[in-house]
Amino acid sequence: MAEAVDIRELNIRIEQQSGFVTNLIQGMDQVIVGQKHLVDSLLISLLSDGHILLEGVPGLAKTLAIKTLAQLIDADFSRIQFTPDLLPADVTGTMIYSQKEEKFQVKKGPVFANFILADEINRAPAKVQSALLEAMQEHQVTIGEKTFDLPKPFLVMATQNPIEQEGTYPLPEAQVDRFMLKVVIDYPTLDEEKLIIRENLNASMPVVRPVTSADEILKARMIVNEVYIDEKIAQYIADIVFATRYPERYGLPELKDLITFGGSPRASINLAKASRAYAFIKHRGYVVPEDVRAVVHDVLRHRIGLSYEAEASNISSEEIVSKIVNKVEVP
Repeated sequence: MAEAVDIRELNIRIEQQSGFVTNLIQGMDQVIVGQKHLVDSLLISLLSDGHILLEGVPGLAKTLAIKTLAQLIDADFSRIQFTPDLLPADVTGTMIYSQKEEKFQVKKGPVFANFILADEINRAPAKVQSALLEAMQEHQVTIGEKTFDLPKPFLVMATQNPIEQEGTYPLPEAQVDRFMLKVVIDYPTLDEEKLIIRENLNASMPVVRPVTSADEILKARMIVNEVYIDEKIAQYIADIVFATRYPERYGLPELKDLITFGGSPRASINLAKASRAYAFIKHRGYVVPEDVRAVVHDVLRHRIGLSYEAEASNISSEEIVSKIVNKVEVP
């Protein structure tokens, strides 16, 4: 009974504290037509201290989305265009000799911002990708002999163009796994497309004003950590991830030969964190199975290794996740 009262209290508190989420979503809606899933995913990453990888053809408002979010939070925004000739120092910064001071000084790179847009991350060689890796994982950057902390909150949104794969460097599994979510963006609907045309012909783009601050986001993260996850939900999350490793134990023997490796414990942690953030966005103080199902594809899509057989049969990790979610028992 005491627990029920606690949850009721928590619910009321989270409902009050998550008010700014509505303002953020409204602000995003002023600039971006449709793309609800993209906006939700950005907020989930932001509230869970994760990073996000977006895959979609050019022109689907990926850059505009993160830029708008940075403006709404009144935070620093940096865009890095990844190209084959980019060097790690172009991302993190370097040591520059000052003749006036007669010594080397640190010149910080564009990675020192709250929001980083790593545009077309698969266009840059592994050396550059790994420079971003330290920043993403450790929230710090080493230049010369000094280590610098990155500003908080720190969110990397990397984009990947799925069409032109010539001259690109696919992200290694270890790096892809560092992204909390991988979101695949699709074209807008016909009605949304008409609205986009109309808005862009009006010449003046809506100007968004900040509705919250970086400090508020950091406070919100503390509250997201309080969102209640029941033992049964934790079991459900573990079952889903285990089913990607041992599908035959969950009555899915046909998937065994299609998967070379399943989700790591990082997948379970991120699935729990993303479910919590999703519940918070919905102004709820506890996680329900629907929250897990809402984020499961984005969390697991890039964490399942497909066998040659799966690729030959044209089966995607998306379909495998759907089969697992439909089979694993819901609490």
